[in-house]
Amino acid sequence: MPAEESKPLDPAVKEANDALAEATDKGKGKEPEVESDEEDGEEDVPEEAAPGASAAGAKKKKKKSKRKKVKEALTGQPSDPEQKIKEAIGGLTPQQLTELLSLNPALANELGVGSSSNKSVEETAAAMQKLDLQDIMTGLASAGKNAKDMASYKFWATQPVPKFGESEKKIEDGPIRVQTVEEVPTEPSPMVTGFEWVTMNLEDDGEMKEVYELLNGHYVEDDEAMFRFNYSPAMLRWALMAPGWRKEWHVGVRASQSRKLVAFISAIPVDLRVRKNIVTCSEVNFMVVHKKLRGKRLAPVLIKEITRRSNLRGIWQGLYTGGVVLPKPVSTCRYFHRALNWQKLYEVGFSPLPPNSKPQYQIRKYQLPDTTSTKGLRELQEKDIDAARELLTKYLKRFDMAPEFSNDEFRHWFLHDKNAPGEQVIWTYVVETNGKITDMFSFYCLESTVINSSKHQVVRAAYLWYYASDVAFATPFNKDALKTRLNSLIGDALVMGKKYKFDVFNGLSLLDNGLFLEQQKFGPGDGQLHYYLFNYRAAPIAGGVDRRNKLDEENLSGIGLVML
Repeated sequence: MPAEESKPLDPAVKEANDALAEATDKGKGKEPEVESDEEDGEEDVPEEAAPGASAAGAKKKKKKSKRKKVKEALTGQPSDPEQKIKEAIGGLTPQQLTELLSLNPALANELGVGSSSNKSVEETAAAMQKLDLQDIMTGLASAGKNAKDMASYKFWATQPVPKFGESEKKIEDGPIRVQTVEEVPTEPSPMVTGFEWVTMNLEDDGEMKEVYELLNGHYVEDDEAMFRFNYSPAMLRWALMAPGWRKEWHVGVRASQSRKLVAFISAIPVDLRVRKNIVTCSEVNFMVVHKKLRGKRLAPVLIKEITRRSNLRGIWQGLYTGGVVLPKPVSTCRYFHRALNWQKLYEVGFSPLPPNSKPQYQIRKYQLPDTTSTKGLRELQEKDIDAARELLTKYLKRFDMAPEFSNDEFRHWFLHDKNAPGEQVIWTYVVETNGKITDMFSFYCLESTVINSSKHQVVRAAYLWYYASDVAFATPFNKDALKTRLNSLIGDALVMGKKYKFDVFNGLSLLDNGLFLEQQKFGPGDGQLHYYLFNYRAAPIAGGVDRRNKLDEENLSGIGLVML
């Protein structure tokens, strides 16, 4: 499934979004997390009376923080989330307002703003200024980017996936629907008139080029259509031809007359551990439909076909990610971005200039040393495969959902094949101390096409892949020590990213990333990545962010799976 093309949040949009989050907290009777717990005074705050209780009986003393009291003394009035929202919204540019609404789709719906709306940005801003706090709260009631009403999920309602509204109490992990291979159709469903099913041969350079061109012209874009993932043939070979890959799982749709490739979906087999269970899955990815055919509803047909082909091999569970909310994510992670070449990112519109700042200040902020600092750091070699895989396997056991790599799979996913055609895709480094592999980190290359820029054609992005450190195995567990070690390792990863001419380093709020993202100057992005399991019900897994979509360093994430 398509991942999410993300970029850093505009500071003004972040301020407005934080104000919305604060309003949500206050509306639910909770103080914002930034409030101090210190107090030296009390005030009478009437609370909502419980059924059968008197209003007087519901009144109790509530502490007031020093910070809040000082703020009120300076401004002459209590903190008002509604006013704060209106002030933040009033200063937004049209583009910033559009970005804010994309982060809060339910609020956009409350304002009557949608793809079919003729309302101007100015009219939308004016409408937002008129909303009272209750209206704003109503608009924020639905969580999730691009969340839709369940009634619109006609296709997913027929599929073995968890449904919204199902009780999350006492969920027992396991399959939703049990089938046998004999029940699986041996032929695909009929294709739309004028189109036909094909199996793509990605060992053929010509057919690989067709897939590459379809993806680069019609795959994932960011919300403003400024950037689009640019998968190289080398990247596609790495992603689609992992150990155990099957030719019949590279599914295409061609126009019957022109023979043009107009749609594609793929899968690879993966052994996934979900808590205590090992589940053999089809990891579905790279689903793309030509833009001119988006109204043909080919996506559900593609999903059914890759499911059928997987089922014929006795694989009944699926794994996929996406930036859109579908029924029903097992987890949601947030994108984070760390500038390596801030000037270029600013010129293409990827990184905004913060208020009251100057470009030279941002360039200075993101400067990196020229050399790494970790003693014993070197590239992964063939001789390291056993030890490095053992280290990573032990590290990933700490998470609720993680892949199980065989030696062949580890070699494929982490060791750069110097004889492979095309450019390098994966970089992996290990730390050797007294003959023992104690740490590792890795990142891969994925460029994004800059859609409307005369100066730059691509943004070269490094994506944080997997890492591990034996510091995590200390008894008792020492989170501070792990945090220190990971900051050192990822700091060196950034240095290597700069060395290999990457413009930005991207990561998610999964694994133990919450221990270093902010310290290494990663900023929150406007994209999220939702994790889905097909035909498998599992209790929700923490995605590394709290209910306000901020990094949760205390609880971190249960996701130990990084998907392309």
